[in-house]
Amino acid sequence: MTKRYIEIYDTTLRDGSQGEELSFSVEDKLQIARKLDEFGIDFIEAGWPGSNPKDESFFQAARRLSFKHSKLCAFGATRRATVSAREDKNLNALIAAKTPVVTIFGKSWDLHVRDALTISLKQNLTLIADSIAYLKKHVSTVFYDAEHFFDGFKANPQYALSTLEAAIAGGADRIVLCETNGGILPYDLSEIVRFVHEKFPAAKLGIHCHNDSEVAVANSLAAIRRGAVQVHGTINGYGERCGNANLCSLIPAIHLKLGFDCGPVKHLAALTTVSHFVSEMANLPHRRDQAYVGESAFAHKGGIHVSAILKNPKTYEHLDPTLVGNRQRVLVSDLSGESNLIYKAKELGIRIQKGHPHLRTLLEKLKSLENLGYQFEAAEASFEILLRKGLGKWPRFFELLHFKTTDYIASAHAQSASQPTSEASIKIRVKGEEHFAAAEGVGPVHALDQALRQALESGYPALRDIALKDYKVRVLTGNGGTSSMVRVLIEFEDSGRTWRTVGVSPNIIQASYEALVDGIEYKLFNSLSPRPAA
Repeated sequence: MTKRYIEIYDTTLRDGSQGEELSFSVEDKLQIARKLDEFGIDFIEAGWPGSNPKDESFFQAARRLSFKHSKLCAFGATRRATVSAREDKNLNALIAAKTPVVTIFGKSWDLHVRDALTISLKQNLTLIADSIAYLKKHVSTVFYDAEHFFDGFKANPQYALSTLEAAIAGGADRIVLCETNGGILPYDLSEIVRFVHEKFPAAKLGIHCHNDSEVAVANSLAAIRRGAVQVHGTINGYGERCGNANLCSLIPAIHLKLGFDCGPVKHLAALTTVSHFVSEMANLPHRRDQAYVGESAFAHKGGIHVSAILKNPKTYEHLDPTLVGNRQRVLVSDLSGESNLIYKAKELGIRIQKGHPHLRTLLEKLKSLENLGYQFEAAEASFEILLRKGLGKWPRFFELLHFKTTDYIASAHAQSASQPTSEASIKIRVKGEEHFAAAEGVGPVHALDQALRQALESGYPALRDIALKDYKVRVLTGNGGTSSMVRVLIEFEDSGRTWRTVGVSPNIIQASYEALVDGIEYKLFNSLSPRPAA
């Protein structure tokens, strides 16, 4: 028996780009479209031709793309009430885009017809039917988005259904029920979709949900169970207000939970990569807690949980993370047990058995440091150093003798006012020899980093390759004001590889130095050939 096929309709490049702090360039959109095609998305809604120069440029450039699976869609609205379909500039811009699919939206809610369009209900039905019929003469496939359908159905079910009848009469290939305001809950939506499916059994229904009530994915799945054959959404749930239905959650749920087929099934293990790719193109941080594809989606922290997944991952994982290109992770914190340390040690290639004489000491040390404010979940390089030191498996690369930092800040009103500068000097001992270095920087941490590297590079030339990618400071909870404990997290990069370290102190420079040293020593340790045995 052939599995039911659900069409995946991606609107990241149009509806998703309406999200706050999100803007794609033309080249961004082209790259994302290629990635979505590789992933197996059926339809890619790329923008509204005629609405802005960027979308015009995209559709011109997109003609040079050769898609293996996806079909590109141009998006627009029904014709204006004051002109015929043939004279409507927006409809003709959709045709000029030369995409194999055109999607247009129309009004399903009588409130919008009266208050937004300010036309009669009958006129609106004519707009819908005329627009679709005109497009069908020029484009092989036309989808109709019934905007605000569920609000319209609740307010005036007879009229909302008549708008669908007009779209069907016009020749629409899909009737997409849009939950535009994101306010309906799954049990109501499910019953309305069931009613529509029974009323129009020959119509191929789609579902388009927004996430204002945090149920866009649940609503979409409910609609699919009631007969929808097409689902709209965006990668990572990007979109206006609270976003759209998240395809990164919908796609695995459709296949792995509902048992239906869809285009990305063959490439499902690439889902996490696609999610990260789009977040990078959007220049937005990737959500760690995102279902299926987030770094925390299969992360385990509690000692009891870790002990259980070591015996059988199914105890605390709803599916195998590798199916969606993710991985199981075990975190270390003050909630950790010995199982956490054993798991993490195994990941690092360190042989340690339950009952090891140093294991309990390491666990107590870890919990003590976490109590002071250290956070090793986000600083796995510092955790590895802690673990190896506790097992006596960490070489001593250098010894700090002393360092000093000073700042020079001229008054803003001084005649010779200039940018603030910092100086750092440091003395260390490397392989029995003392080395002194001094450097300037834009701040004390930058100056200290430069001085430390200068002092070390003659003995460790590999340090020239690393760069500081990110630097974060957090004041930890307390009543100490400016003398409160601070936590510094530093991210390092070397030829595409990244690692993070942590330092904690009431002195921000000392905390920064701890994190700097961990990052440098981690690089040196991984540059050793051969590495010390675990």
